[in-house]
Amino acid sequence: MNILLIYPEFVDTFWGFKHALKFIGKDATFPPLGLLTVASMLPDDWNVRLCDMNVERLRKRDLAWADYAFISAMTVQKKSSKRVLQRCLKEEVKTVAGGPLFTIEPQSFPEVDHFVLNEAEVTLPDFIRDVRNGNPRREYTSTDFPDMTQTPIPRWDLLNLKEYASMCIQYSRGCPFNCDFCNVTSLFGQKQRYKSSSQITSELQSLVDAGWKKDVFFVDDNFIGNKGRLKRELLPDLIEWHTNHPTTNFNTEASMNIADDPELMDMLVRSGFNKVFIGIETPDEESLTACSKIQNTKRDLIEDVKKIQRAGLQVQGGFIVGFDSDTESIFQRQIDFIQKSGIVTAMVGLLQAPFGTRLYDRMQEEGRIIGDTTGDNVDGSMNIVPIMNAQKLKNGYHEILNKIYSPRPYYQRVKTFLREYDPASFKAKLSRQDIWAFVKSLFRLGIIGKERFQYWKLLVWTAVHRKRSLPDAVTLAIYGFHFRKVCIQNIKH
Repeated sequence: MNILLIYPEFVDTFWGFKHALKFIGKDATFPPLGLLTVASMLPDDWNVRLCDMNVERLRKRDLAWADYAFISAMTVQKKSSKRVLQRCLKEEVKTVAGGPLFTIEPQSFPEVDHFVLNEAEVTLPDFIRDVRNGNPRREYTSTDFPDMTQTPIPRWDLLNLKEYASMCIQYSRGCPFNCDFCNVTSLFGQKQRYKSSSQITSELQSLVDAGWKKDVFFVDDNFIGNKGRLKRELLPDLIEWHTNHPTTNFNTEASMNIADDPELMDMLVRSGFNKVFIGIETPDEESLTACSKIQNTKRDLIEDVKKIQRAGLQVQGGFIVGFDSDTESIFQRQIDFIQKSGIVTAMVGLLQAPFGTRLYDRMQEEGRIIGDTTGDNVDGSMNIVPIMNAQKLKNGYHEILNKIYSPRPYYQRVKTFLREYDPASFKAKLSRQDIWAFVKSLFRLGIIGKERFQYWKLLVWTAVHRKRSLPDAVTLAIYGFHFRKVCIQNIKH
């Protein structure tokens, strides 16, 4: 049996880092972790290949080789997934679809031959059994949440590691919080499930054995959901592992209550973590309460962000405008918050209601759903009727993007961040990739870029006041180039 795993192409998004990747000669930020994990669950006597369309073309001969095409995707890959399915249909290749996109809306894909939905540890074995027996059903689904200690190590051997900027692994699924606009709990439950500490260190070692020595992203939706377990079980082993592999740094997603635990932040930094993405959403207390973002209420959000940064963790933030309680003052309030907090990587989006969320159900009851979500957080699209005038909301949203990603305020924000941030480690010996990125930035940003004055001003200031953070300053300057490209094209649309 020949199985072709296909990962559809991403559009040019905020988190895709398409324009930043050019500085380091990479084609994609992350590999398709879900498909690599599924590959490890397939029978040993099945032949498996991977086509990640973000790093290579899907060729006609690949489809001719395959008995089945396994396709996994997220909502933002919907259009590309449709094109892939049409090609498979034309080439008469049977398709098997799974992952978040297909689990959320299987009804949108009548061309799929077989759906293997929810979590593959539960539904994939039944599909494999039925294929062997010659009678596979069209849909496999389950409400059970699997024990993650049974999840195998992903098939890194299917990758060309040189194509990617970072690798990724998963420690847990689910989230203890239940925010109104988030579909994580509907997909993975509110009770978190975990891999063992030995599984994680084994996976990391398998990456090292495959030749990877750089950044790794923990894809957990809330890595610190069970802080006690994390400090007691995983982090002590991770600290020891990182001591022996100091060039591998980690980043992940966490909730704002990380700021309440100095011991946890210290252990994360000693484990090798240097970035955390946090859904801050809004400085408006009423909106936070209305969307059940209780972990962000009754606290000084700016001071908490600075606590996290001073601990050695760069905060990357998610923000939303368009809540029912938002007035026109929210646009300047968001700008002021982002600038004062020093959150350089600030993803700002209009409120959307994904299918399967409590927000979607409420909007549907009120007759305010006007379409599907795109899955692109910063494309300026809305699938609900807002309380605020829609054009005012969109204009205010564009004003935020323009203000925070124009060169002057952006570089000011980098300096605000660097004043607080003290990197835990400094690689005195930079890699060839780091040096090449710096050289490219000198030309693209320092000579021909519109931001060249701000670029040189930042480098000089950092060299004088924050020498250890010079690599971070260059990286963030490159990020800014990417963010401006994405924001400009979204404002035009």
